[in-house]
Amino acid sequence: MDPSYTNISAFEPIRAQLVWLVTGTSSGLGKRIVLSALARGDKVIATARNLNKLRSTLPVHCQNLKTIELDVDSGYTNIKHTINEAVKIWGGIDVLVNNAGIGVKAVFEEGGSEMFRRQFQTNVFGVIDVTTAVLPHMRKRGTGTIVQVGSRSSWTAECVPTWGQYSSSKAALRAFSETLATEVEPFGIRVLIAEPAENPISSYEDVRTAAMRDLSGSGFCTGDATKAMDVLVDVVRGEGKARGKEWPLYFVFGPGGEKAVRHKCEKILRVMDEWKDVTDALL
Repeated sequence: MDPSYTNISAFEPIRAQLVWLVTGTSSGLGKRIVLSALARGDKVIATARNLNKLRSTLPVHCQNLKTIELDVDSGYTNIKHTINEAVKIWGGIDVLVNNAGIGVKAVFEEGGSEMFRRQFQTNVFGVIDVTTAVLPHMRKRGTGTIVQVGSRSSWTAECVPTWGQYSSSKAALRAFSETLATEVEPFGIRVLIAEPAENPISSYEDVRTAAMRDLSGSGFCTGDATKAMDVLVDVVRGEGKARGKEWPLYFVFGPGGEKAVRHKCEKILRVMDEWKDVTDALL
């Protein structure tokens, strides 16, 4: 079975009110996803390490919004307890959005394995812990959607020096999410790998400066980030431009996103074609 689609060839728009749980909502794409879901009349559980930040960025008095403290680095036991409490708020979680993440910046030799461990702890193991804690609740109900917020940089790692730790963490996210999609599809659970595009970067110092700004600010999606998150909610709900389309496993968006993926695929195919006479001789 092709895991890039579920068994729903053209899924119907979701008319019911959904319950979303979104991690990393104090700024950037996470905040915008919360606002977009609320605008559709859905209910949202917004999480952050520090709830004080949410009071100035989200409509915390909205009856359809609840906020809870969640540190994705706190370990599976703590995360499971928090998720179980979150489920009690409205009786379930329909959509999990794993948006929380960090960006560790270091030249490969300078950072070594320590920097990779720091990066993977949040962007990979934190996502795994949150997803593992939510899955039993979705599986019990026989329905659910998991949105993994990846990055175009996982397709362009060779173009963004000093972001090797971040790019590789997002590549790992995509890889295990592909397997996850296949494993949970029989239980009526869908997976969407959303990969926004980042700003183009030209040099080491530009990378360091831009990374410090982007990673602490409004997120990685260039162009109209609000519109991008509205489209993401359309995909989950099967509304708007997503109406009548097959469910995608991959959702690459933002300026340059499609170009980056096509370029990487074409690059790999060119190498395979050029070396075909050598590799075929190994058979």
